[in-house]
Amino acid sequence: MERELPEIEIMGKQYMFDIDQIALLEKDRPERKLLLEDMKDCRTHYEFVYDKYSRNPDQSKTADGIDAIDMERQTFTTVKIPRIADMDPLGMCRKYNCSLNDIHQKTDFEIMVDQKAFDLRTAKGLLPTIKIAGHIFYVDLRMDKLRPKDDFLSNGIVFSDVSTYYDDDKRTYMIPYNPKTHQFQEPDYNIITEFPKDLIAIEFPSERLLDRIGWNRKYGFDIRHGLVKQNLKLQFAAKNIPWNETFLSDLIKINRRLEKNRKETAEKHQPDQPQQIMPKGRKM
Repeated sequence: MERELPEIEIMGKQYMFDIDQIALLEKDRPERKLLLEDMKDCRTHYEFVYDKYSRNPDQSKTADGIDAIDMERQTFTTVKIPRIADMDPLGMCRKYNCSLNDIHQKTDFEIMVDQKAFDLRTAKGLLPTIKIAGHIFYVDLRMDKLRPKDDFLSNGIVFSDVSTYYDDDKRTYMIPYNPKTHQFQEPDYNIITEFPKDLIAIEFPSERLLDRIGWNRKYGFDIRHGLVKQNLKLQFAAKNIPWNETFLSDLIKINRRLEKNRKETAEKHQPDQPQQIMPKGRKM
């Protein structure tokens, strides 16, 4: 039996808090959500700037604050909501396996985010790693790449080089990869008619998911931004994808058909061979 979600009123609207989505759902229109990752975590509560005219949160002003003109026009207002542990203590205990004593003594961030991993990443500077076909790579956002461990000759996997292989819906990359050189490597898509034997297809998460702290630093966000929803991992593993489950399967069929058509066209346009007149004489 599903439990009733805790409710809270915001600017005259009733919202339900869903701890699985880390979001406030408008009670009358649950598809409309207020994500806590878009709010400021003030530790004792969350804050966001609310646009009175559009009746929606304003993310840019939540991040940058309300200026003097906005205050004079009274277009926006700052909304404060309780921390998750206060809105839904039972849900917090259930999901994060913590005690009510933890709820009273710790912040949401301390309960919901792996503090050991956070310390290793921020204080010790440890980079996340991802295992690709048995080899370890460092997630190095400052160098814009997955950098192979103990292979200084390899260029690794540069994110800007594989941008066309990114899937927005899945938030993953699926790329051709050379396990011998530890690099991204494309086959010749114009002529390929067989699955490549020296390459494999791999899938791995976006750089934001691989290193949220590095992503936050790179783009000027608070280093804690998004961690409550995403949590924090320092070790990942890429998936090996069979070639017949990639776009290459259809491309090979197209290339084979084009190659067949070219051969047939070439044969049709070959000049007729002159009929050879056999000299009269003894048969072999």
